Amino acid sequence: MKHGWHATRKRGIVFEFEFDGVDSMTLTPASILWRRLDVEGHDSCLLSQVKGGYCLSGQAIFVQDDKPCCLAYEVVCDAGWQTKSARVDGFLGLRALRYAIERAADGRWTLNGEIQRDVAGLVDVDLGFTPASNLLAIRRFDLDVGQATPAPAAYLTFPELRLTRLEQRYRRLDKVRYAYAAPLFGYDDTLEVSPTGFVLDYPGLWTRVA
Repeated sequence: MKHGWHATRKRGIVFEFEFDGVDSMTLTPASILWRRLDVEGHDSCLLSQVKGGYCLSGQAIFVQDDKPCCLAYEVVCDAGWQTKSARVDGFLGLRALRYAIERAADGRWTLNGEIQRDVAGLVDVDLGFTPASNLLAIRRFDLDVGQATPAPAAYLTFPELRLTRLEQRYRRLDKVRYAYAAPLFGYDDTLEVSPTGFVLDYPGLWTRVA
C-alpha cells in the first residue's frame, strides 16, 4: 500500500488487458492519472510489457511536509509479477533524491547498494508515495472472488530512506472490489480495481481523474 509518504493508492483509470492466469496474459499498455486526496498532488503511471515481464513507470507530484516534491519512478517485475528492481529519482524541496532498489533471486533486497535485512524474503515492493504499486500484489495473487491473502511488501519509507516490512491483506469481494487492510497505518477499506489491476478508488487517499 502507500502511506509513509502518505498517500498511496487510488483511483486510476484506463486499462486494457485481459488475463486467464498470471503467466498467460497478453498485456496492452495502459495509463492512468490519479488525484491525491489528503494533500495537493497528482500521479500518472504507464503499465507496459517488457522482455521477460512488466514495467510500471510514472511520476508523482505532491506536497510533502509543506515542500514541493516531484518523483519519477519505475518498477520492473518478471512474468509472474515478482519485483526485480525499482528506481526513484526526483527532489523534495531543494534536496535531490535518488533510490535504486534491487531484489535478488535469493530474496535479498538492497537500497542504494545496502542490504535491507528487514525485508529479506519478500516479493513485492511498495513505493510509499504512489498508488501504482498496489497493482503488483493484485496481479501476482490473482485472487478468485471470496479468496483472501496476506501480502507483506518491502515498503520504501520516507524520509528515513530504508525498506521496511509492511503487513497488508487483500480479500476479493467481487469482480471489481477488494477489501484491503494495512494495520500499520490503521487503514481498512474497500478498493475498486480495474481489470488491469490499477486501483480506481482508494478511499481518502487517491481518486482516478483520467
